[in-house]
Amino acid sequence: MGEVVKLAHGAGSVETSQILESLIFSKIEERLKKVEGGLGIDFPDDAAAIPMGDGRFLVVTVDSYTVNPPFFPGGDIGVLAASGSINDVLMLGGKPIALMDAIIVEEGFPLEDLRRIVDSMLRVLREEGVALIGGDFKVMPKGQIDKIAIATVGIGIADRLIVDRPQPGDKIVVSGYLGDHGAAILARQIGIIDEGSGGGLVSDVKPLTRLMLPLVEKYGPHIHAARDPTRGGLAMALNDWAKASGTVIIVEESAIPIRPQVAYYANMLGIDPLALASEGAAVLSVSPDVAEEVVEFMKKLGFDNAAIIGEVRKAERYRGYVLLKTVVGGLRILEAPRGDLVPRIC
Repeated sequence: MGEVVKLAHGAGSVETSQILESLIFSKIEERLKKVEGGLGIDFPDDAAAIPMGDGRFLVVTVDSYTVNPPFFPGGDIGVLAASGSINDVLMLGGKPIALMDAIIVEEGFPLEDLRRIVDSMLRVLREEGVALIGGDFKVMPKGQIDKIAIATVGIGIADRLIVDRPQPGDKIVVSGYLGDHGAAILARQIGIIDEGSGGGLVSDVKPLTRLMLPLVEKYGPHIHAARDPTRGGLAMALNDWAKASGTVIIVEESAIPIRPQVAYYANMLGIDPLALASEGAAVLSVSPDVAEEVVEFMKKLGFDNAAIIGEVRKAERYRGYVLLKTVVGGLRILEAPRGDLVPRIC
């Protein structure tokens, strides 16, 4: 048998980047990688942008959600599908205005569970003022799909794009605790916690509209990169930025907000908590002259654990690397995650 697709290829890790480059990116002509004047897979991101001709951009994102189990402490696949696409639009500087969905369900899936999931998704859209403008619904024979999968297309409008291009001198800012979602899903999958209790582990899944829209309005020109660190966590996001910008990013381990229970479970299971997904947190690369002000502004918006965790430097050595200053004073390379740490995390 030749090469086969592995779980790691869909984990948002190094293997994901490799298979996308091999299957898609390397085979598309440059002229077809984006709409002229916009942003596309010439600069891979969670969303793309199309110029509207009036100085604004149409922001579009697509994602699929296969999280297992579909119900978990802090949310369900419906909340995740709506929040994830809303956040992808926000991270490119857009204001989310509409969503389309495709739901595929296994024959025999409890109708009451399906109602709960759809109601959760609609509740998020209602609260965010995002229209559901179309979609699709299919049922697969029993055993041909595992429970339920949802795909969503998010649509927004941006006056100014946030393109992931950190600049030397920038400060790395996070909106709060990281790794909550990944830890909750992992613990749920291996049976440490059940759907309701959480055992102190609760997904952080939520839309980041009330954070990003005010930030972009007030500090847009100073935000040089923005990411919601989902699959691959903080480690993957920072490695993507360092590689794309040709810089070195240095972060302080002691400054990174991680809940004690998240660190405990991750360390117990031999997983770096910095590689665990968040579904309600943002990582920003911000001009140094406004970084402290941005953090205080985030706290006023209710993100009490926002913090500066590191900085971007011009690379004389370690170009394209992320370095972690450990709590014991050492320095190590924070590598992009490999393999499938938590299958079907989102």
